[in-house]
Amino acid sequence: MKSKVRTILTGALVAVTCLAAVGCGSSSAPKEKSASETSKKEIKVGVTAGPHAEIMDEVAKEAAKQGINIKVVEFNDFVQPDKALSDKDLDLNSYQHQPYLDNMVKKQGMKLKSIGKTILMPMAVYSHKIKDLKNVPDGAKVTIPNDPSNGARALLLIQQAGLIKLKNGNSIEASVADIVENPKNLQFVEIDAAQIPRSLDDTDVACVNTNYAIPAGLNPQKDSILVESKESPYACVLAVRDGDENNETYKKILAVYQSDPIRKFVEEHYKGSIVPAF
Repeated sequence: MKSKVRTILTGALVAVTCLAAVGCGSSSAPKEKSASETSKKEIKVGVTAGPHAEIMDEVAKEAAKQGINIKVVEFNDFVQPDKALSDKDLDLNSYQHQPYLDNMVKKQGMKLKSIGKTILMPMAVYSHKIKDLKNVPDGAKVTIPNDPSNGARALLLIQQAGLIKLKNGNSIEASVADIVENPKNLQFVEIDAAQIPRSLDDTDVACVNTNYAIPAGLNPQKDSILVESKESPYACVLAVRDGDENNETYKKILAVYQSDPIRKFVEEHYKGSIVPAF
């Protein structure tokens, strides 16, 4: 494997190429390292390909000015970055939203936690037929993702518009069965999230994730009739292992991520399709 700033890892390659744990403050380490010693070491940050990798490259450049050496480690799936962090093959990761992290902690027993927000890849509501959600007709078809996580996210967005009411309020585990008020008798059509942009001509309203909206030529800030705010529970986070949340170097990396230069990069590079969540 050629040496480069960003290393692409998938599946079993994680175990082969990431043998040395470089996290600080681990109970398995022979001694505690000071913040100054830690900052001189290579800090491995896991990301997924695309925006998360692009932004972390910028963070690495800014962090280097403070003497922090970040190695961006890129993955092609959504499971391995948490596994690698849990296994101490990474020091931090930056790719997942809080509900996803919570699910990994709950379902997989991983001892990980967020130390702060990064970006929001907002879900938005689009329509080729109406310009304002106030004008949604009775019996309108609303297309939402058919997977539980994104389906709940879409329902929360429709509830935000005041069109429905969910039994459990802001539960990120909501489903169509949890709708207790639906005064316009909206018809919810659940399909694969990747196919939803194609449904716009055949539905009244469609809830589309940004990662599928962009390839379809849709900008959530310009083309939607409703978009999640940066206070959304689906904001992405910087994650560490339990016990590392007070690591001074990691907190400095978070501060760099949440700095004005990174905010400017996100705003100018993604032009509103991805927004700072800090």
